Formats: sequence, structure tokens, C-alpha cells
Amino acid sequence: MPVVVVESPAKAKTINKYLGDDYTVLASFGHVRDLPPKDGSVDPENDFAMKWEIASDSKKHVKAIRDALATDPNLILATDPDREGEAISWHLLEALAPALKKGAEVSRVTFNAITKNAVSEAMARPRQIDQPLVDAYLARRALDYLVGFNLSPVLWRKLPGAKSAGRVQSVALRIIVDREMEIEAFKAREYWSVHARLATPRGDEFDATMTVFGGKKLERFDIATEKEAMLAVSAIAARDLTVASVTAKPASRNPWPPFMTSTLQQEASRKLGLGARACMSAAQRLYEAGHITYMRTDGIDMAPEAVMAARDAIEARFGEEYLPKSPRMYKNKAKNAQEAHECIRPTDMMRSPDKLPVSEKDQRALYDLIWKRTIASQMESARMERTTVEIASADGQVGLRANGQVMLFDGFLKVYDQGRDDEEDEDSRRLPQIAEGEAAAKRSISPEQHFTQPPPRYTEATLVKRMEELGIGRPSTYASIVTTIQDRDYVRKEQNRLIPEDKGRLVTIFLREYFPRYVSYDFTANLEGELDDISSGERAYREVLRRFWRDFTAALEGTSELRITEVLEAIDDALAPHLYPPRADGTDPRECPLCGKGRLHLKTARSGGAFIGCGNYPECRFTRPLGSPDAEVVGDTVLGTDNGDEISLKNGRFGPYVQRGEATEEVPKPPRASIPKGWDVASVDLERALALLALPREIGPHPEDGVAVEAGIGRYGPYVKHGSKYANLPDVDEVFTIGMNRAVEVLASKPTRGRAAAAAPLAELGEHPEGGPVQVMNGRYGPYVKWAKVNATLPRDLEPGDVTMEKALELIAAKAAKSGKKPAAKTAAKKPAAKKAAARKPAAKKPAKKAAPKAAEG
Repeated sequence: MPVVVVESPAKAKTINKYLGDDYTVLASFGHVRDLPPKDGSVDPENDFAMKWEIASDSKKHVKAIRDALATDPNLILATDPDREGEAISWHLLEALAPALKKGAEVSRVTFNAITKNAVSEAMARPRQIDQPLVDAYLARRALDYLVGFNLSPVLWRKLPGAKSAGRVQSVALRIIVDREMEIEAFKAREYWSVHARLATPRGDEFDATMTVFGGKKLERFDIATEKEAMLAVSAIAARDLTVASVTAKPASRNPWPPFMTSTLQQEASRKLGLGARACMSAAQRLYEAGHITYMRTDGIDMAPEAVMAARDAIEARFGEEYLPKSPRMYKNKAKNAQEAHECIRPTDMMRSPDKLPVSEKDQRALYDLIWKRTIASQMESARMERTTVEIASADGQVGLRANGQVMLFDGFLKVYDQGRDDEEDEDSRRLPQIAEGEAAAKRSISPEQHFTQPPPRYTEATLVKRMEELGIGRPSTYASIVTTIQDRDYVRKEQNRLIPEDKGRLVTIFLREYFPRYVSYDFTANLEGELDDISSGERAYREVLRRFWRDFTAALEGTSELRITEVLEAIDDALAPHLYPPRADGTDPRECPLCGKGRLHLKTARSGGAFIGCGNYPECRFTRPLGSPDAEVVGDTVLGTDNGDEISLKNGRFGPYVQRGEATEEVPKPPRASIPKGWDVASVDLERALALLALPREIGPHPEDGVAVEAGIGRYGPYVKHGSKYANLPDVDEVFTIGMNRAVEVLASKPTRGRAAAAAPLAELGEHPEGGPVQVMNGRYGPYVKWAKVNATLPRDLEPGDVTMEKALELIAAKAAKSGKKPAAKTAAKKPAAKKAAARKPAAKKPAKKAAPKAAEG
């Protein structure tokens, strides 16, 4: 039996079902060989020779394939139909070559969908491995290796705390960092709009926006202040308004093309909340199960038979009116042949999402998205009527406009509408019947303040879209790029938005300063284009590698003499607008807020990483993290001495604090006190530090029992304490001044809490029918009814004094039924003699448990 090799066991299982017992279908479990992660795996001195090794996890899979070839030497490589799939087939052939018998036939087959028909057709049209595709893979792999193994050590040496750099990942990181710096540099601009609620003579109301003021057409920023907006409101209020014109125009919307990789990731993120990795994982499983076509593609064309199948499904499900007279054709934008596959579509157009034999939530949701987009792409356009109503005053000084539309035929929108990131626009509103020349009565006029908004942070989906626009990366790489920059802690994701970490900023600025070409959008896109040329056979891959390596080594040599201080100064200057934004009081943003003498600079720590520190070190030890200066945290500085001990102001894991002396072997934990919330850290001097270190402060003996009363600052803020009783103080400064009279007053006003208070019932209702008292209690979360171990909270509208036994039994029964905990009825106590007899009686042995039946094998 010929041996067929695919990547995954799920794919192998599906294909084996179609091929039957005449073939042996095995999985390689992805790539079987890779470059060893050490220097010398790619040798530029030896014409970029590459040293490959079989991964330890892959050896058993290669052995299984080799053993199968012992009985039938014919090998069929059926990996995915793209550059990566071609590379896996090439690696398999290289690894299995010693085991192939003389005269053995080796062929390559590809199919865009794992269906019986597609697999059968592919097996009937075998070919040889496409060497240009393999060469493109080799070039990409060598480039990534050379950049990673030569640029990353430069980062480690010159920028402490940095991890590594990647050829495409670094450019993706730059996109995110550049956007963040745009946001930080953005200055909001105020502007106003004026809206009116108008009514027709028939009483139907509609909304309109002011478009003409003082006889002049309004532009976006023409009404710049509230004062101007109120003048505009007055101008409308003082004039009668008439409908000047009503214009209705037919309009149509055409469907979107079927999905390719990038658009699928964008819509899955927008509509389903799936990140790029989760989206592709779900799509991979749908593909391997035979439900959709191959999911790594930048093609949007559809096979003719698939188009006809979609049209049949539309006619059967929605009727002829939703079917265009001729099929819709979408032009494939892919430049490189290896990516020019079909779009991502269902393999069976008649299999609607409700008929999909899949239980996994993400897969079902993703299939639903793909099916709807594919079906909609072949449906009739949506038709609507858009209406524009112009309203004006008789003198032409004031004008307003109302827009709306009426859906005449929903067309493809019956199935699918692409998501939007912005709100619904006013053109989608419905308007009442409005006639030209009739009066428009004013119901209300309102000004609305606006501010221009900074560009939004990228989501995974919009980052993929931006990379696609720039020509950076390819369908098979998007998900891994987005994942890698997060795994390296260069970027974090918050509320689905990508935010650069300080570490990511430093790496980006370093690369922009010293390797600008290799994080250039144009250079990276052009290099991707050259890799595409290699895959189509138009370039030799070693020629591309030679040219890249010559320029790259020159750039590396240019950094060999760099000192860390030079690097930090360059990054400090480049990041100055972010690190030292203008202060509200107009003082120098680089002036140290603690000592007022030193200037702030970017510094590195011994443990790696960077921070902002005062240049007046060691006299001043002010530090803060690279984050926003709004949350400045003072670092380590000496405030003075007391009884020979240095009193220091320090920055700790949980914020700033003061400390007496330094840690020694004899005193590993010297006295310290946190700076209270609300205190200005810069105002903490020696006197205030000593006051903090002296807490808790003894006020004196309590007048009733003589037990000491203290004041201090604890986990929950300032307090006074008498024995085990604590009472909070409203003001932290009162801790240092409070006297006995005030302390006794605060303690007396503290309500009694805890078990002692809870033990006193508010009301005794009597005995429960099954035994035990029923009581109304006051608890931490309000009054409740108690019987045995059942506690039933009182409804908000029921006062404790109004609870009857009947109502209490009803609440207890409901609570017991809900929790499943019903106390056992109390039994009469045993007589002493019976207790002794029971004690002497040996306990009955529990019957032995039967052994569980073994699971059936096979």
C-alpha cells in the first residue's frame, strides 16, 4: 500500500476515510526538521549552507513512516498547498531519502479542501516537489535565522533587559509603538455642532443638524466654542424654518468578497472576540475535518463549481429574487502563485451552520461566519432609497439638514453585514413623510460639544490589516507574529487593544536609531516581494541572501564600538516627549521633583531593564519606572539622621515608604512605615518620617478600664485601638494629634460587630415543626431568618419586626430547597446505658467495593 504523509493526525484520519484500505496514511506532526538553535546553523561563508536536524519529538514519527515504506516504497507527500506545506514535504523527502528503495516513486499531491472529490482528483494528478517554493522557504528561514542570531546579541549587550529581535516581528512592534507615540503626541481640538428636533405639520418628528450659519456653509471646526454654539442656537430659535428641498436618490450596496486569511481574522476578532491564534486554530480544525477550504490564503476567487453550488443554495434557501442574473466574480489580488489559493469557503454550500456536526463553540461560530460571508458574496445587492432634506430660514442665514434612508430590498444583508468599529451613521435613520415648502416646527435645539479623538490603538485584527496594507508578512505568518511580540512581553493586550510595554519601546527606538533600514516598512515589504519572486522562480534565493547579508553585516559592525551610555542617551532623546511631557506648572519636565537640582535621565539597572533616575545620584536617589510620569514614585533618598540612624525615603514593591537604618545580619528587617495615601511624597521630610516611624502612638489609658488606647495607620487606613476593638479615623493626619476625649468618642460610636453581636436575635418566633428555634437575626449583610444551619435572607421590602412564623417557614423552605441542605430531624437523646452499649458494640464492617470493570480496549 502506498504511504501517504500529511501534517496532522486529524487530517490523516479524514483522508484515510476517503482513500480506504488501499493506502497507509500517516502524520508527520508538522515539520520534522529544523535549524539547531545555535551559531553556525546557517553559514554565510559557505554560500549559506544550512545544517538541519531532526527534532527529538519527530524521530518516532519519521521512524513510523520509514517502517511503513519497508513494505511499499511508494511515497505520496500530501502536506498543505502553500510554501510551508511544500517545505514540510521537502524536509520529509530529505529525511526519508536513505530509507527509500531504488526505483521508489515519490510524488507530491495538493488539495485545497479535504473532501472525497478533492482528494480523489489530487491523487489522480500527482506532481514533483515545487523547488522554487522550497527555495522561498529556505530564503525566509535563513533570513529569520541570520537576523535573530546576529541582531539579538547586539540587543542583549547594548540594551540590558531586551530579549530578542525578529525580522518581521520587529516591524510589527514598530507599528504598535509608532501608533502609541501618535496617541501621546495628540492634542485634542474642541468643536461644537448644533442639532434640532423638528416636526412636520402632521406632528411627525425628525432630527436635523445645522449646516449653514450666518449664510455660510459650516465646516467641522467653524463653531469652536460654547459661546459660538449658543449664538447658533439663538439664530435658529429666532427664525421660522421651512423645508427647502427633499431629494430622494436610489442607492445600492454590493456584498463583500469571500474571506481570505486577513479578513477572516479581522471579522473573527470584531464579531467573535477571537484573537488571530484562536481564529486560525479553529479554522485549522474545520479544514482538517473537511468543512472548509484551506485557511491560509490571500486569494478571494472561488472555484466555478463552488460558485454554482452557492447559487443553488441561495435559490433553495432564499428564492430567485436573491440570486443575481450572473455569478459574481472576485479578482484574486495575490501577487505570488504560492498564496493564490481559493478563498476560505465551506466545502458544502448546502451545509448550513445548524447542520454542522461540530460541538466546539469557536468552530461552530467561525463556520457560521464563513458560511454567511460566502453565501452573501454571491447574493443580490441591497437596494435602498437615500433621502436628504434641506431646511432653511427665509433670509438664508440658517440652514439644517436631515438624512435618512429606506431599505427597499435587503439582498445580501438578509444573511450578512460586515461589522463596523464605529457607531451607526445618521444616513441609516428613517425619516417621516416630509414635503417641500412645508413648515418645520422647532421642538428643541441643543448644542453638542466634541473633541477630536486620537487614532485608536491597534487590535490584533487591525494590526493584521495594517501589515497587509504595508505588504509585511504573509497569511501563514500573521498569527505567529502577533503572538510572538506578546510572548516576549514587548506588547500587552488590554480590552482587546495592543499596548506597547516600555521594553518594547526601548527595542523599537534602539532599532530605529541603529538599524533603521531593517525596521523600515518599505524595506521589509520589498524583501517580502523578493521572496515572492523566488517562489515564482524569478530570483535565485542565494542571490537575495548575499545582498541582504552584505548590508546587514555592515550595519552590525557599525554598532560594535557603541557604549551603553551612548545608546541610552540616544534612546533618552528619542523618547523625551513620552518620558518627560510638559508639566502643568510650567517647570522643566527634566528637573528632579525630589531634590530640584538634578536632571532626569534614562538609566539601566544591574538586574536588567531601565528606569528614570536623578542625575544627582548618590546625593539624590529619586527613581521612577518608564511608565507615565503622572504616577511618579520617589526612589531611594536619605532624609537625615536620628540617634545615629539614617532615615531614608525608599521606593518599594507596594509604593514609597520610610525606613530607619539599613538591613544587616543582626537586623534583617529594619523599622519602616508606608507613606499614607493622599500624602505628597515630595513633602515627606525628616520630621514627618520620624512621626510615621513612631506609630502606633500611645494616647493613654482608657478612663473606664485603664487599658491603653493607641492610634496608628493600618491596612484599612488610620485607626484608634482599645484592647481588641478598632475604630477608623476619617483623616490620616489625626493619628498624630488625637487626644483621649476624641479617641473615646470615636471608639464609643463604633457599632459592635462580630459573633457577640450576631448572637443576639432580633426576634424569637418559636419552635420549627421539625425541632429547633426559629429566629430573626441581624447579620453582616442584613437581617435574616435562622433555623438550625439554614440562613434565609429577608426580602428588602420585609422589615424584621414584620416577620411571622408562617413567612419564616416559607423563606426557610425556599432556601433549603435551593441549597439542597435540609437539617435532619432531631432525635431523642440515647439513655446513658444505651450509649455505653453502643460504645461497646463493634462497628459493622463496610461491604467491600466491587472493582470497576476495565475499559474495553481498541
